[in-house]
Amino acid sequence: MTHCVEPSEDADEGPPRGSGLLRSARNDEAGVIARSEATKQSIAVGRPLDCFASLAMTDADRFAHIDTWVFDLDNTLYPASCDLWPKIDQRITLYMIRMFGLDGVSCRALQKHYYHRYGTTLRGLMTEHGVDADAFLAFVHDVDRSSLPPAPLLASAIAALPGRKLILTNGSRHHALETARRLGLDHVFEDVFDIIAAKFVAKPHEEAYERFFDRHAVEPTRAVLFEDLARNLVVPHRRGMTTVLVTPEQGGEDCREPWEIAHGREPHVDFSTSDLTAFLEGLQSR
Repeated sequence: MTHCVEPSEDADEGPPRGSGLLRSARNDEAGVIARSEATKQSIAVGRPLDCFASLAMTDADRFAHIDTWVFDLDNTLYPASCDLWPKIDQRITLYMIRMFGLDGVSCRALQKHYYHRYGTTLRGLMTEHGVDADAFLAFVHDVDRSSLPPAPLLASAIAALPGRKLILTNGSRHHALETARRLGLDHVFEDVFDIIAAKFVAKPHEEAYERFFDRHAVEPTRAVLFEDLARNLVVPHRRGMTTVLVTPEQGGEDCREPWEIAHGREPHVDFSTSDLTAFLEGLQSR
């Protein structure tokens, strides 16, 4: 029988290394002070779907080799309940209504067709209609971010992680920076790799990840990716990354398309959590 064991609390934590465009502060002792018993057990929220390969390994041990922590942005660094992504989604539909002169229902259907086929609606519009990417991105990301509350506990948990921290998003750099600032996370990340840096080839396409690895000199086998879409973890898992699926809280808002929602165990998902902050805090016990 395979048993799930609790995280080790006596493993050493290496110091953060490097600095970059966004990073302005190193972790201090406050980020790793003693936590409540509930928080110490929070790694259980992210229990790996197949438990462990070895009884000697704890959850935290599974991350001991990680030196690069990679985070998706939308619906990952903030919960879907913040209602930011629906605003962007609606702006995409509005852009298409103005572009094609069609009704909202028709544009919505075309939008989702392009999203499913190309990974982003933008890629479909560029490929099939020659849309200007800069104008599109500026329009759809022109949204009110006041629904995003500051996330000081998440900021402390990310800052305490040993190694580099990067954002990998299918959105724009500007959107990532503005969103990170609103959340109070702008000082903890080294850099952002956006859809422009990916030459408009979006996750889940392999080329997007390869460009990310090359641009930031990331060794996949020493990196972890936190993502809200399981399909975006297929290639990273194949390339050796540790993968963590960040899901909505039970009964909470879910911005995923029906076909994006996993049903049952998926081999490319190593861990799953509905509370990113608690998951990361649980790793600090290693």
